[in-house]
Amino acid sequence: MDFDLKKTLEALLLSTAEPILLKDVVKVFVRYHQELSEAQEDAREQEGEESPTLEVPSLVTQAQIRDALLQLREEAEVKDKAYRLVEGPNGYQMVTAPQFAEFVRLLRGAPRPMKLSPAALETLSIVAYRQPVTRAEMEAIRGVSVDSALHKLIDLELVIVTGRAELPGRPIQYGTTDKFLEFTGIRELEELPASDVLSNHQIDEWMRRSEDESDEISDEDVGLSKEPKSDELALDEKFVEVDWQRENVESDAAIESESNENTAL
Repeated sequence: MDFDLKKTLEALLLSTAEPILLKDVVKVFVRYHQELSEAQEDAREQEGEESPTLEVPSLVTQAQIRDALLQLREEAEVKDKAYRLVEGPNGYQMVTAPQFAEFVRLLRGAPRPMKLSPAALETLSIVAYRQPVTRAEMEAIRGVSVDSALHKLIDLELVIVTGRAELPGRPIQYGTTDKFLEFTGIRELEELPASDVLSNHQIDEWMRRSEDESDEISDEDVGLSKEPKSDELALDEKFVEVDWQRENVESDAAIESESNENTAL
């Protein structure tokens, strides 16, 4: 029987509900060869016939495993199979295709997927981009209390306490969890969409000016293009300034001269 790396990996992924790391798969092949060598040694000692085995390469690298997993993922999507292969923060995992998720949930008797309120989503976004962040910083950015939303996120294990800030009173700091990465479908925080509006430098600047109520935040302050005012021209051309008083005098003189000519005729 010929060894098929893709089918072997597919069998490993189907055999467990937990994510699998590349290094764990490499260890499986190493243990396979160790046990095979021991079995062959025992067979020779007992002068028995060796059972047929797969011709597995002596060295299967992580690069080869990753390439095979990528092929499996593409095949699942192209052929629209009932499962999808995803890579999370803890490794590769076989999951149900989205269109069948509701049926699987009903079979297991599981509750509906959690949904976050707008307040919780805003708070979670601040924590994700700003972390480690204190409660005061969250409230300064949102402008309202974050107690209820923050407690909800902690209960859902999307946010945890990461330490204390080196500030007066040593306020508690918060950050996201691995469950947050699974919830958003990304492997690491670097995959979050870029946000010029929520950059640390700009937020620090806003917070330093937050006590001055007279300061108004403009579009340029938050990284957006300047929106022209109603009294501003959208054209780039510069118009020549006209001396309307002089123009009116010359116009009146021309009209009077024309009138005199008509009278003389």
